[in-house]
Amino acid sequence: MKFYEKLPELFPHTDARSWFTGNEVLITETAFRNASLQGAYLIIAARALGLDCGPMSGFDRARVDAEFFKGTDWKSNFLCNFGYGEASRLHPRSPRLDFDEACRIL
Repeated sequence: MKFYEKLPELFPHTDARSWFTGNEVLITETAFRNASLQGAYLIIAARALGLDCGPMSGFDRARVDAEFFKGTDWKSNFLCNFGYGEASRLHPRSPRLDFDEACRIL
């Protein structure tokens, strides 16, 4: 949750750290959004390598955080398993919305 502490190193163009310091709402919102995007990139990369991916939410985040991130400022966002599924046991791809249903170009 203290990603902004790395901004002087990773985004040295301006004092971006100051945008977040003391603003817990902005910190939480930005951390969740950016972690979700980075997780999506990881899944895309894994699938490009031929791995099957099982991202999931709906788990006990507090329990996961206590088990794996106790004593840190890290928090879980989602879980994802990676591997090679047995073809006969894999579900077919679920239906997707058409582009026009899911997106709006402004």
